[in-house]
Amino acid sequence: MNKPIPSVREARLTASLSLPHIVALYVGSVVGSGILMVPGLAADLAGPASIVAWLLMSVLVVPLALTMGLLASRYPSAGGVSTFVREAYGNRAGNIAGWLFLLSVPLGGPVLAVTGARYVSVLLGWGALQTYTLAALILIVPLAMNVFGLRLAGRIQTVVVAVILAILLLAIGAAVPHYEAANFTPFAPHGWGSVARAACLMFWCFIGWEAVTHLSSEFRNPRRDAVHGVLWSAGVVAALYFAVAFLAVATRSYGGAGSAASLSLMVQLSLGKTGGWMVAVAALFICFAAHNAYSSAASRVAYSLAQAGAAPAWLGRLHRSYRTPVGGLAFVAAGNAIGLAALCSGWITLAGLIVLPNATFIATYIAGCLAGVKLLRGHRLGYAVSWISCVATLAIYPFLGWPALYPAAVVALLLIAGRVRERRAITSRGVLEGRRQIAVNRTENEPRP
Repeated sequence: MNKPIPSVREARLTASLSLPHIVALYVGSVVGSGILMVPGLAADLAGPASIVAWLLMSVLVVPLALTMGLLASRYPSAGGVSTFVREAYGNRAGNIAGWLFLLSVPLGGPVLAVTGARYVSVLLGWGALQTYTLAALILIVPLAMNVFGLRLAGRIQTVVVAVILAILLLAIGAAVPHYEAANFTPFAPHGWGSVARAACLMFWCFIGWEAVTHLSSEFRNPRRDAVHGVLWSAGVVAALYFAVAFLAVATRSYGGAGSAASLSLMVQLSLGKTGGWMVAVAALFICFAAHNAYSSAASRVAYSLAQAGAAPAWLGRLHRSYRTPVGGLAFVAAGNAIGLAALCSGWITLAGLIVLPNATFIATYIAGCLAGVKLLRGHRLGYAVSWISCVATLAIYPFLGWPALYPAAVVALLLIAGRVRERRAITSRGVLEGRRQIAVNRTENEPRP
């Protein structure tokens, strides 16, 4: 007879991630589609002065990453940021933070997949059907892999990130001989205000630190490895982004339609079409690695919300054998399918879709940093980096424009839904109490023998 699926409250996730796997997951989640397109887009927006914004963001990423790492080391949980917020500000706030993240990943996944698929389709001259078929595969494979557990996903992620680093280092090396100092003048052709706008665009490149916190309950040694993993990966990520951005400007591999493919243009300066193929392969691996990390994280958030009673119980279902959150993976798969269908049909553009998860990710960071301000008060370094991160993310948020309303709308809907559930619960309790009282009255009025 088949064993019953473990209930949400009695099941436990398996601790299987060591430090190399954790670093690979961090790097894979942060070095996403942004490195393929944002350096060129930022340079097109702010000119060589975009380098200043990259420097500022590279410095900002350290306190932001440390805040997430310190919180994960103290509160390892599948809930990640939602757990930190719950510990600091109560269940309702924690549930809202969890849903903000959970509703981001199904929208961000198709952005990653289509970005990677387009790099390949340009080289092969593919049409829309082949491009979106490849994008669907990029979405499906990590989800299927996660069914078998993070031990397998972590090992594959380590190999994938090693390939990504090798290709990016080769791309950087190939661009160095084409450096020209003249490409740095004029330094700020669009004024210094463009640097602030470029910094907002760059935030898409540095999201990901919050994603791996949702896997912290599966770290073998969360107290030590959460912080060590953050420090190692923060250094790698900042160095990679800055090097690619600097050489995009130094080689003038941006401008017009080429801005979204600056990395490919850089490599082709030395390696021609072979370089273009290398970048296409890197694009596939980068988007695969990022989606692997985020789908893993989102499925754990769904599991955590179901445990807390803030989501339907089916979102917390675990696989009978592998004890992986298949309910959460199914939710991510359904959302990915809807997002990809919307892109394929032309109902929304890639540029129109990317701003929505970007806004909710920043809102999630703000919630996590506010939690750090309260929970890390006794930790001098943690308290300082939480405040720095909180101020920085709050300063960036207004520059999002109208997409900043999307997280606000999600919060409003969650609050309304919560009120409706509370009223139904009160009504149900009243009905039950009334029935109980009627039964008592009938018993008292019955004639005694």
